[in-house]
Amino acid sequence: MFTVGCHLSFSKGFMAMAKQTLELGGSGFQFFTANPRGYASKEWSAKDIEAYNAFAPANGIGTAIAHAPYVYNLCAAKDDIRQLSFDAMKSDLQKLEAVDNVVYNFHPGSHVGQGTEAGIALIADALNRMEAGAFKTPVLLEAMAGKGSEVGARFEELAAILEKVENNANLGVCLDTCHVFDGGYDIVGDLDGVLAAFDRIVGLDRLKAVHVNDSKNVLGSHKDRHEKLGEGNIGLAAFAAIVNHPALRELPFCLETPNELDGYAKEIAMLRGLRQ
Repeated sequence: MFTVGCHLSFSKGFMAMAKQTLELGGSGFQFFTANPRGYASKEWSAKDIEAYNAFAPANGIGTAIAHAPYVYNLCAAKDDIRQLSFDAMKSDLQKLEAVDNVVYNFHPGSHVGQGTEAGIALIADALNRMEAGAFKTPVLLEAMAGKGSEVGARFEELAAILEKVENNANLGVCLDTCHVFDGGYDIVGDLDGVLAAFDRIVGLDRLKAVHVNDSKNVLGSHKDRHEKLGEGNIGLAAFAAIVNHPALRELPFCLETPNELDGYAKEIAMLRGLRQ
């Protein structure tokens, strides 16, 4: 099954997102668990979730991606921000226990001058304390572009976090094509080499989802500015290789390109056309 979709608004719940996904020609979707720039989230409807759990598999909808808000920062320099992030993330995972076939993706965080090693230690400590690996929903670290003091731009940093989490069998990684390209990994000229490096450092068994985004910037720019597919520096030939690669083709793919819904529909169709 080719699971491909885009980021949707959670405002009307799971069933609304599922039906919208089908209207767009997709078979998967992503949503923010709360306001992407805040910590507060509304209650989720048990009835809506129950209906979704029955509707999704019956209508060819695969894995959904629950995305943590951008403000969560488990390695923030301020204690109160770390605590807010910890509490909000744990609440997200508790609510996701009721949802079938979903993964939880989050940006590892920014160390804000404390140093990468300190950031890694703080992130792993938070995941240990919230017992992230004990939840039903797989928890994914998103590979980052490396702007500012972001943690997780290098595969070694992702591996170090995973290694420090005691119960880590249910933890994994989401690769963002724009992020890894901007982070210096040449997925255009050497996709096989990049994936071989990921396998050696992290392990391909940890790779659970892919964000499909072109990049406004050049390889290694550390900028993280997404572009529409085929209009950036990654290009359609690279995306054809990505969606067909044996190590990637069974993963859920999600678009986060700068689009409205009609643009997402076109890009979903484009990705289906690239699939062999």
